[in-house]
Amino acid sequence: MPRELVHTGRKIRVYIDTTEGKNGPPIRRDVIVHPGAVVILPVIDAEHVCLLRNHRWVIGETLWEIPAGTLEPGEDLEPAARRELEEETGYRAAAWQSLGYLYASPGVMDEKLHLFVARDLTPGPNRPEADEELEPVTVRLDEAIAMCLDGRIKDAKTVTALFLLERMNRSQT
Repeated sequence: MPRELVHTGRKIRVYIDTTEGKNGPPIRRDVIVHPGAVVILPVIDAEHVCLLRNHRWVIGETLWEIPAGTLEPGEDLEPAARRELEEETGYRAAAWQSLGYLYASPGVMDEKLHLFVARDLTPGPNRPEADEELEPVTVRLDEAIAMCLDGRIKDAKTVTALFLLERMNRSQT
């Protein structure tokens, strides 16, 4: 299948893939190639998590999210997660748990989001990057779940991680 590079950005490459149609003309697809990202759900204690108020320029909204960041070439997952957690929230975690991964938008991009839960947190100053507008906020877990259900949390990776944590907590009781 021919792949034509049409754009190289800071974090992504955009291609047009051409494949043969089953019974017709060739099919052209836009494909975004992304290096992947780590996503971290900081658990403050049994009843609280840390969320971010994060302004997203692409959609012109400030969203409730959990920390996340793009992987650097060749970077291992847990060190990347540690870096992003500290940069975005100031927290350092002593305990890490992988929740696996999910795809952000597999219809157009190959970005793989690696989900982690971070526990046993030690606070410190956050260091957002120059282009980030982040505000870490401690939220009750039950309120965060309610925010997912009533639409205040619109970010898919955050909704997924919160529901996975809630489900894990319920299965342990």
